Amino acid sequence: MYAPERQQEILRLARDGGRVDVVSLAEEFQVTAETIRRDLKALDRAGLVRRVHGGAIPVGRLDFEPDLAERESTAADEKDRIAKAALAELPGEGTMILDAGSSVARLAGAIPLDATLTVVTHSLPTAARLADHPGIQLHLVGGRVRHRTRAAVDAWALRAYGEIRADVAFIAANGFSADHGLTTPDLAEAAVKRAAIRAARRVVLLADSSKHGQEHFARFGELGDVDLLVTDSGLSPEDATAIESGGTEVVRA
Repeated sequence: MYAPERQQEILRLARDGGRVDVVSLAEEFQVTAETIRRDLKALDRAGLVRRVHGGAIPVGRLDFEPDLAERESTAADEKDRIAKAALAELPGEGTMILDAGSSVARLAGAIPLDATLTVVTHSLPTAARLADHPGIQLHLVGGRVRHRTRAAVDAWALRAYGEIRADVAFIAANGFSADHGLTTPDLAEAAVKRAAIRAARRVVLLADSSKHGQEHFARFGELGDVDLLVTDSGLSPEDATAIESGGTEVVRA
């Protein structure tokens, strides 16, 4: 297969799936990862895709958003390690905000039964995991519920976060980078995430390494707004050092 033919097929796959990654493409086309990176660079220069960490997304699909089931099954082992490492950041008998996101939901499921906490969340899946926890005083933030993420958004949710102050907020993001900050596909969810960040004394970002370098439609903060990033060992030591140089502590689980 000639390079233009391969690039056309890569573009089709990106448009069909919303994203392509270098490793999978190299296996599919039986070429080196460097060849795929050159293909993606050519497509990027042509304005057909936007390169992100580990792959590319089609132009016009910065609002691409996987559904809840897909997010739950993606990078499951990494997210479990992230959740376990994040347990060290629970405020002792304090108050915390849990954002909508699969890694944050895993943290909720890992909270020990002997923990005593006040939890505020706008995520229905996270609230369901904590509803029967004996030591948690649970506050569920209301609003319009987005079907794709089961998260409450809009005015009710924003008002609720404007009325509280928490010890720590555990935040999720679809993409994070020093250049583009914290991003997510939906503007309404971005507004709630922004409000949750403002409502907490300390902000902990839970994000697997595949999110690094990704850029999505709605921006809700800077990496500098995050006190601690808990990610997995897929984030290189060099990238971790670069992030820490901006003032954000990094834990690679």
